[in-house]
Amino acid sequence: MTTAYITHADCLRHEMGGGHPECPDRLRSVNEHMRTTGLMESLHCLQAPLAAAADLKRVHGADYVDLIFDSAPSEGYVQLDPDTAMNPHSLAAARRAAGAGLLAVDEIMAGRCQNAFCAVRPCGHHATQTRSMGFCIFNNIGVAAAYALEQKGLQRVAVIDFDVHHGNGTEDMFSVAKWHPRVLMASFFQHPFYPYSGTASTAPNMVNVPLAAGSGAAAARRAVTQDWLPALDAFQPQMVFISAGFDAHREDLLGGMALEDADYVWLTEQLMAVAERHAGKRIVSMLEGGYNLTALGRSAAAHVRTLAS
Repeated sequence: MTTAYITHADCLRHEMGGGHPECPDRLRSVNEHMRTTGLMESLHCLQAPLAAAADLKRVHGADYVDLIFDSAPSEGYVQLDPDTAMNPHSLAAARRAAGAGLLAVDEIMAGRCQNAFCAVRPCGHHATQTRSMGFCIFNNIGVAAAYALEQKGLQRVAVIDFDVHHGNGTEDMFSVAKWHPRVLMASFFQHPFYPYSGTASTAPNMVNVPLAAGSGAAAARRAVTQDWLPALDAFQPQMVFISAGFDAHREDLLGGMALEDADYVWLTEQLMAVAERHAGKRIVSMLEGGYNLTALGRSAAAHVRTLAS
């Protein structure tokens, strides 16, 4: 059993203008760290397919999906929100990013790999049912989780989010009552901080742990051991999905937290233990944030190396 590494060159062609922090170099750094550490040689490398509109519409409104497909420019940029734009390659990149999660679910459920990391962009966890925001177009982790539940016969899945920013889009999708018995979302995030959500009127299937700026290993580990793990063990997910943002790293200046490379190893180990207890070791991890290129590459490599151990 191996770890799948799913990516696509289309994800490098999406860009939102000079100086934008969510840039192609992010994915280049991740890929380069996988190669230079020799890790890539031990991974099952796959090309992400294009997600179909029907796959996206399991969690996004049909009108929203149609709008994104229709808005793809032939040249220049189309601004979707103040932080998020599309260039002529963005629709393909966004469909590949969502499609990577679908392929990961297929590979794991078919027994061809034990877990998967999707090295994709644009990121997804801020995209709500009906709007893009925060660099995100489609909610990649939401699309994959809904696919596992509705097409692969699973009854319960967990979505874990350790990005420095709250995954408001994922919460928006799975706070809907029909998902309450089937999806448990657990997260920690810096608060108060963009997108200024995650602390008010949370649904019963949400385990949100806001952390103050400057929080490091001790605070993150308390959140996991005191809040996440009891809820996850009670819920007994049959697959674990991870929104793997690495912008809570001490070196990432877009955030204000203080995690280190070793903390991502520890987080991954804890989630692997949950998956071993309840989910047949099944994990789908998808890249979210991380904007210091060196810290991003190191942390992603540490995460994947742990998944593959």
